[in-house]
Amino acid sequence: MAIIDRYLLREYFWTAFIAAVAVVGLFIIFDGFTNLEEFLRAADKHGGLIPLLARYYGCQSVMVLDRSASLIMLIAAMFTVTWIQRHNEMTALLAAGVPRWRILLPVILASATLVGMAIANRELVIPSLRDQLSRRPQDLVGDRAHPVVPRFDRQTGILFRGRACYRDRKLITDPNLLLPPELASKFGRQIHAAEAVYQPPSAARPGGYLLRGVTRPVNLAECPSVWLGDQPVLLTPSEAPDWLKSDECFLATSLDFEQLCGGAAFRQFSATATLIAAMRNASLDMGADIRVTIHSRIVQPLVDMTLLFLGLPLVIHRENRNTFAAIGLCALLSAAFFVVSLAFQQLGVGSYIPPALAAWGPLMIFVPIAAILAEPLWE
Repeated sequence: MAIIDRYLLREYFWTAFIAAVAVVGLFIIFDGFTNLEEFLRAADKHGGLIPLLARYYGCQSVMVLDRSASLIMLIAAMFTVTWIQRHNEMTALLAAGVPRWRILLPVILASATLVGMAIANRELVIPSLRDQLSRRPQDLVGDRAHPVVPRFDRQTGILFRGRACYRDRKLITDPNLLLPPELASKFGRQIHAAEAVYQPPSAARPGGYLLRGVTRPVNLAECPSVWLGDQPVLLTPSEAPDWLKSDECFLATSLDFEQLCGGAAFRQFSATATLIAAMRNASLDMGADIRVTIHSRIVQPLVDMTLLFLGLPLVIHRENRNTFAAIGLCALLSAAFFVVSLAFQQLGVGSYIPPALAAWGPLMIFVPIAAILAEPLWE
């Protein structure tokens, strides 16, 4: 590795570090002061205000870095190139016969490294912190009620409804389940209970919801269990008296608590493999937003590198020596790309265009532009 390579890499990663700290710091300051009252309310239950802030923003910083990874990469690349132009190092290297692409190679490779780190963060770190990231400052303890959006279990045809859900206990209050005709003939049209608690699958029984305080059907203790083929759907006290009370029944389903009550957090903070598995879950009816998210995750590395090859030529062609102007170009370029990407995503979520086109559409527009602009870089 040449001295100039080490020099460029040092400048690049130092700039990326400063940009990351600045972005995270601004988020913490703004969000912290906005929600200070909520943090004070929950401080006693989390061992004090400082430990609470450290844990909360330690997790939130991971999410902020994921959202700003493209901008940080672009700022580091354009700032590094602007820096060597400002001190005439680019001119000296070109005069020595070093091709422009060879000068920029460390910057391109370093950017690809950041893209890889962003992928690891998105697919490994964020999913492991999904529960913490899904909690807003207003619900740090997890004891606040969240609305339950009605959802069909496509495998059994049961419609899940409820008044509210609580993340800390994986609890749904006032669950009201609407059964399809083929199950209603055996059990009744509706099941109403005081609460439903999610229980993960175990060796003894499948995963599902334990319904307590069942008031409908009124003759629950006499009702037989309901099966679909060899799979249990509703287990009643008459056939499971060892672990079900007279006013309890168990609903077996592959819809876990996060899929039923997680809302947008399930889509935002789950790994791509988890989203693909959810698409294949026979019980779930995932909308177009999940499909758009999966395609967007796949093309995100290409989007980041396209931004890089759109930004570098802007600095090289203009021979810009003003570092603040370079940062301004980064912001404008990222904003333009973001607006176009958001427009395509909204069209995909609304089912106006296919999900694949919603993710690949911005690349179809910007890749040819980047290829034309970046052609002098290879000279």
